[in-house]
Amino acid sequence: MAHDIYKQARDTAWKFLIDNHVTSLPVKLSAICQQRGISLLYDHDRKCLSGNERGCTFTDAEKGFSIILKPDDSIAVQRYTIAHELGHIFLDHFKNKTLSSFDMEYQAERFAIDILAPACVLWGLNLHNAKDISEVCNISISASQRRAERMKILYNRNKFLISPIERQVFKQFSNFIAQHKLK
Repeated sequence: MAHDIYKQARDTAWKFLIDNHVTSLPVKLSAICQQRGISLLYDHDRKCLSGNERGCTFTDAEKGFSIILKPDDSIAVQRYTIAHELGHIFLDHFKNKTLSSFDMEYQAERFAIDILAPACVLWGLNLHNAKDISEVCNISISASQRRAERMKILYNRNKFLISPIERQVFKQFSNFIAQHKLK
């Protein structure tokens, strides 16, 4: 079951990158949200977010989806929060209530890192450390450290580009990879 949840998040992230014609890093989340009619709003009055919540998503029949963000978070943290909330939207968590809240959060986290720092693209760029991942993907150093740890495992497995959809993502980024690959 856990692998199925992971695989659904990963495959949905790849499809998201393909469907939104993402060809370079960092991913332009604001532009994608604007094209998709998803509003990005700031909780300046602290009426929506509580405690350590970084963001949340609301849906309205007339207005569609709105992602609420903490205005004082760094841009890198806000980008990750947007990607996480997009995960909830594109994984259909608002309609499909079959997963536990823990599993939905796990899936949204997987989706977020898979769109912000796609493993096959990092592999193509020959990125290994958190600092380089953070700079190229415009994500926080803590998120990039987690990604670098996962990349170490993936580099050891050396099973990149096995899936046809992963190969499609890699091909879509091929010009970017050719221009930015570390030697």
